[in-house]
Amino acid sequence: MFAVLTDRYEAFFKEKNVVTDFFAKLEERTGVQKQYIATGAVSIIALYLLFGYGASLLCNLIGFVYPAYASIKAIESRSKDDDTQWLTYWVVYGLFSVAEFFSDIFLFWFPFYYAGKCVFLLWCMAPISWNGSQIIYTRLVRPFFLKHEAVLDTMVKDLSGKAKSAAQSVASEGFTMVGSDKNK
Repeated sequence: MFAVLTDRYEAFFKEKNVVTDFFAKLEERTGVQKQYIATGAVSIIALYLLFGYGASLLCNLIGFVYPAYASIKAIESRSKDDDTQWLTYWVVYGLFSVAEFFSDIFLFWFPFYYAGKCVFLLWCMAPISWNGSQIIYTRLVRPFFLKHEAVLDTMVKDLSGKAKSAAQSVASEGFTMVGSDKNK
């Protein structure tokens, strides 16, 4: 297992992409091998997630920035598979965020919570066959949605109708107020 991870780690640095180009520039400037720079950076981030102030922000950035970038790339590509992969990630991320909102007061007290959350989000976005968002979606979200699809559709239709009428009401009232202010 460790040998496989080491081989993948080494192979990653032989690829040509934004990250490896950045580490190559750092290696050129510092004289330190890019693998060591990357290992140091990952170690610092891991320690910060375990013990640092603002670990929540860092964890949320990790769970958002790369997936947002990858989603934009997926939208711009011609392939549908990558679109599905990132849409699935965002569904799971959204459900996780809502669940976390309600349980955050309890989870905050668990040691290393943000490190665990970060590992969970990395698992959900990982390009592997046992990707977390795919597993959670196919085993939990999809069966629940298919079972309750008609009820959910009705709720969404009702809520969108109410939101539309409320927006129209506010807009017409705003136009009335603006019109009455001009007449004064």
